[in-house]
Amino acid sequence: MSVMVMDAPSAWDVLDGVNLPRGYRVEITEGKIIMTPQGEYQWEVIVEAAPQIRRQLASRGKALSDVMIDFPSSLYGYAPDLAIIAPGAERNSRGRFEWHSLEAVIEVVSKSSRDNDFAKKFHLYAECSIPIYVVIDPEDGICTVHRHPTGVGSYEDATEIPFGQDLVLPLEGRDITIATDTFPKAGDLD
Repeated sequence: MSVMVMDAPSAWDVLDGVNLPRGYRVEITEGKIIMTPQGEYQWEVIVEAAPQIRRQLASRGKALSDVMIDFPSSLYGYAPDLAIIAPGAERNSRGRFEWHSLEAVIEVVSKSSRDNDFAKKFHLYAECSIPIYVVIDPEDGICTVHRHPTGVGSYEDATEIPFGQDLVLPLEGRDITIATDTFPKAGDLD
């Protein structure tokens, strides 16, 4: 389903008062509301990674999954698969975190989200200077860690970590290590 979003202070404002169906991921890309069901592989990776991140963060930041984040354009409203919020970050007047509060974003690719995750989100997250953007691809069994955003839509470096090796996120003043040996590759689930 796709609907054009009118210019609003936050892309998410167009959804105020709308009852959205359960089990669907809702994001806004280039002014269009996009609703897709979450895939099983995505869910399995998130369920494996989220507790590892939360344990290591303790009180030094916050981990969120599929929670609305306000970006500087009313054409984009993303709710990352996993987002790491910087320690001390505060919510805005709408009760949401903003892009500059993000230390890292992790997106788990599905067939329906490949273009968004590898191109559109990559570009927006780099423009917003999000320090770390990780794309986890169950199809290929690879985690790609993008670091050092240029602010003009790309990252200076990328490192590929195959499933089975530890995924290390070098956050400000601390590292988060995510074991990937239990991440399912496409075709592994029955």
